[in-house]
Parts: sequence; structure tokens; C-alpha cells
Amino acid sequence: MARISGVDIPREKRIDVSLRYIFGIGATSARRIVSSAQVNPATKTRDLTDEEVNRIRELIDKGYTVEGDLRREVRQNIQRLIEINCYRGVRHRRGLPVRGQRTRTNARTKRGARRTVAGKRKAVAKK
Repeated sequence: MARISGVDIPREKRIDVSLRYIFGIGATSARRIVSSAQVNPATKTRDLTDEEVNRIRELIDKGYTVEGDLRREVRQNIQRLIEINCYRGVRHRRGLPVRGQRTRTNARTKRGARRTVAGKRKAVAKK
């Protein structure tokens, strides 16, 4: 496996796909990096020369914030929102959706598994 930015990228995949295993590099960034490094995107990672791997590594180090630095930056941004008590920060603190999604139903990913509450069913009409 080639090691780029502290990540072992898969050997058996195309280089433009295997670069996506690095946190902070998606499809568009991977294509841009490969074309800037003048590497054929269809090349498998195992077939890259050391020179090509070094070119890709340098491009990522110079032009992209990835892995640990990016994770730290995102965490600090969220922490700043929480500290200044803005609406988005309060939603982060409470573990609720931040971007305006509904919470009456859905929002299960953010809120976790359902907790059943007694007496929630509608009362049955008596005759």
C-alpha cells in the first residue's frame, strides 16, 4: 500500500478512487490532484512509480488540508459555535439537527434509537 498523508491507500483500486480514502479528499479533489501530478487516473495504485507517488504526496501536502489537521479544524469550528451560544451551537450541544431539519418525526440518526414513552397513543373513543 502506498502511504499518503498518514493513510494507507488501497493498492488494487484506481488512483483517483483510492485517493478518496484520505479524509478531506473527494472525487473532484482526487481528479484535480491526479491531473496536476500528470498521472493517468486509470492507473492502479500498485502500478505507480515512486516518482508519481511523491508528486501526488507533495501536491496534497502543499494544497490541501487533510486528515488530522482537517478533523481538528472542524472540531474547533463546532466548539466555537458551542462557546458563543449561537443557535447552531445550542443544537450541537443538545445533539439535535443543526441545519433546520424537522424533529417531530425522523432525525433518528442524530437523536439515536427511539425511547418509548408511556401514554403516547391516541385515546380510543368510548361509546
